[in-house]
Amino acid sequence: MAQIRDFEAIQGVQIAELDVWKDERGQFLETFRKEWFPQRSWERVQTNHSESQAGVLRGLHYHHHQVDYWYVPRGTIRIAFADLRPDSPTYMDSAVLEIGETNSVGVYIPVGVAHGFVALTDATLTYLVDNYYDGTDENGVAWDDPQLNVLWGIEQPILSPRDQQNPHLAAIPPERLPTPIAVS
Repeated sequence: MAQIRDFEAIQGVQIAELDVWKDERGQFLETFRKEWFPQRSWERVQTNHSESQAGVLRGLHYHHHQVDYWYVPRGTIRIAFADLRPDSPTYMDSAVLEIGETNSVGVYIPVGVAHGFVALTDATLTYLVDNYYDGTDENGVAWDDPQLNVLWGIEQPILSPRDQQNPHLAAIPPERLPTPIAVS
């Protein structure tokens, strides 16, 4: 059974340290159990699969009504977090975490924490969300916003047209920013 620990840099982000069973045939691991995160109902709603070539950066994105749970079965990514929740003790803090083949963990990302990743190698990301895709709950902030000071470790990422147009935090209307911390 995985051990769940808080990611101390950003309140509410949790790391599932997964148990890996290996033998000469390969390996097996449980990547998610809803009981690991009792603070959220976790009805099985949607699972997504993303493949990225090395150098691709996706984000920063945030939601008002959805939590994410990420696992990387192939490759390595560097996740970036920026806490946009005004009453969080880590408000406006940013942090990064590498996960993937060399750090086989799952990552729980609560409502109001902006998140994204850069693929350090060709990588596959699977992620569970607790609400169906809703374009009105897809929000973005510029990956290189100086106010957030995310230490991506990359200068010329490959970005989607959408992520190229994400605004700086200062340009986002207050009603589009996260409200005080909800149960997540």
